[in-house]
Amino acid sequence: MTRTLRCTLALALWLPLAATAQQGAEITPNYKDADLGQVIEAVSQVTGRNFIVDPRVRAQVTMLSTSPMSPAAFYEAFLAILQVHGFVAVPSGNVIKILPDATARTLPAVDLPERVSATSDEIVTQVVQVRNVSAAQLVPILRPLIPQYGHLAAYPGANMLIISDRAANVNRMMRIISRIDQSGDGEIDVVRLEHATAAEIVRVVNALSASATAEGGAGARLVADDRTNSVLVGGEASQRLRLRTLVTHLDTPLEAGGDTQVRYLRYADAEKIAAKLKEQVQGTGAAQPGQAGPAAADRSVTIWAEPQTNALVITAPPKTMRTLMQVVDQLDIRRAQVLVEALIVEVSADATADLGVNWLVDGSGDNFLVGMFNQPVGGVSLTDIAKAIDDPSSVTSAPSGLTLGGARVQDSGTNFAAILRALRGDGNTNIVSVPSIITLDNEEAQIKVAQEVPFVTGQFTSTGAAQGQLNPFQTIQREEVGTILKITPQITADDTILVKIEQEASSLAADSRGAVDLITNKRTISTRVLVDDGGMIVLGGLISDSLQESEQRVPGIGRIPLLGELFRVRSSRKIKTNLLVFIRPRVLRDAEAAAIATNSKYNFIRDQQQQRNGGRVQLLPGAQQPLLPPLVGPTAPPAPGIATAPDDGRE
Repeated sequence: MTRTLRCTLALALWLPLAATAQQGAEITPNYKDADLGQVIEAVSQVTGRNFIVDPRVRAQVTMLSTSPMSPAAFYEAFLAILQVHGFVAVPSGNVIKILPDATARTLPAVDLPERVSATSDEIVTQVVQVRNVSAAQLVPILRPLIPQYGHLAAYPGANMLIISDRAANVNRMMRIISRIDQSGDGEIDVVRLEHATAAEIVRVVNALSASATAEGGAGARLVADDRTNSVLVGGEASQRLRLRTLVTHLDTPLEAGGDTQVRYLRYADAEKIAAKLKEQVQGTGAAQPGQAGPAAADRSVTIWAEPQTNALVITAPPKTMRTLMQVVDQLDIRRAQVLVEALIVEVSADATADLGVNWLVDGSGDNFLVGMFNQPVGGVSLTDIAKAIDDPSSVTSAPSGLTLGGARVQDSGTNFAAILRALRGDGNTNIVSVPSIITLDNEEAQIKVAQEVPFVTGQFTSTGAAQGQLNPFQTIQREEVGTILKITPQITADDTILVKIEQEASSLAADSRGAVDLITNKRTISTRVLVDDGGMIVLGGLISDSLQESEQRVPGIGRIPLLGELFRVRSSRKIKTNLLVFIRPRVLRDAEAAAIATNSKYNFIRDQQQQRNGGRVQLLPGAQQPLLPPLVGPTAPPAPGIATAPDDGRE
């Protein structure tokens, strides 16, 4: 009831004021807790303006005044009331729209006015030309001064700022920008360098001042002149003085003694690196403008290697020295090693069987009965046996296998001879070889575990000086029989290993036929494979199963059951071979990985030694088996020499 009464009294006071204002007289408005809509209606009557009110515009306003004001001043006070309550008056032709200020930036206002009032609360848009500083750098500085409904943006192409806000705030922003947009003095200092390189000094100083510039500090400018080896400094006087002092301090001779440095290499070969660096310098010197060719670079740069200390001695200008040292840093690194284990597995079986009968009947002295069946069985025939009986000195070795026979040899009557021969031979081979080798990345390595076996290639007999003296000769060729592994590993970027491998495994075969000379089995693989680190891959192999059967017989009679066995010789041979070759590479990137791989092999061999006969040597009291000493630490190498086991054969 009281609030309604106050609004009615305020409205009653406004009506005579409106009539007086229309006659050009000044008014003194006073109201308390009046509805904003009623105030807008009174302002329209006093100023003669037309308003369109958004339905969201609702508020209870209070205004107290003790001095009279003109209609124009009263309208400015009305705009201030709208700003206090979060509303804005936007001109649109002959009417003014009263809206919440949240949408003010999207509505047309007094765009690009030539002059902005210093006290008005109207929404205006102003474009400010910035001449001496970057408009983009001013945006983060001025952004906190713009209300939420305002707008501030930079146009880098023309170095302009676009501001949309109430006129009073825009006018304040323009005054702030005018103070910031001040050109410094245009003087430039030239600093001539005596020891350092201009480009290097500019790089160091710019890196130092980059953080200050990024945080809004003044940006001084430094430019290097390589032709005169000078630094040009631009900016305010205080900034130039600070930078001149810094540049002068950096332009000092090197403490190491001029432009010569000695670089001790840890892993790379100094002689090889020196040759490559000379090529690098000559190529760079040839590409520089104003130089006659590669010889121009050689006059100022010298590189040589000291093999005794594996060091590089380099004399070069600072810029070239820095480039060369960066190249050396990339090349003088610890290279990874690769442990390659090859697994060669061969299981073969060779079985032969020979069975047959040889016989001879001679009755020519009586009844002219003559007959013979002579076929070697297991390399031995009836003729060979008869020759041995006639000349025992011709026998060098007894025939193998089972030979049964009988004979009658007389001057009269029927003579005969017969043998029954049976021979069975079996040869088995089971070989598992695990050769292993460690090599550097992209370096060829070879391991050879073989015997030099003599093979007879020829023989002859010569007559000596004495009559009847014979000198027998034999020619022998020795060939390597064993395991030979040659590898070249290359570690790729994804931790896989490209391996070029040549694998040879040879051995003496156990032949089932009793060969007169040695037989060598040779398995060779030459290939390139890609294997994961620590993975296993099969290189190749052979799986074969062969059966050979032969039969010699007399046609017709040899097929008769039982009787045909006297006219038939049979032989069978079965060979079965299973051979596979695998490799397993593993990358050893550091000393710890290499020590772990070494210690595992070392302890394995030591355990094998400890298991032999309890450490004692039979038939030799006091003598003991050789034993490797224990490792002191996880990465310690074995101690030199050979230790002996304790009395009990244990550690």
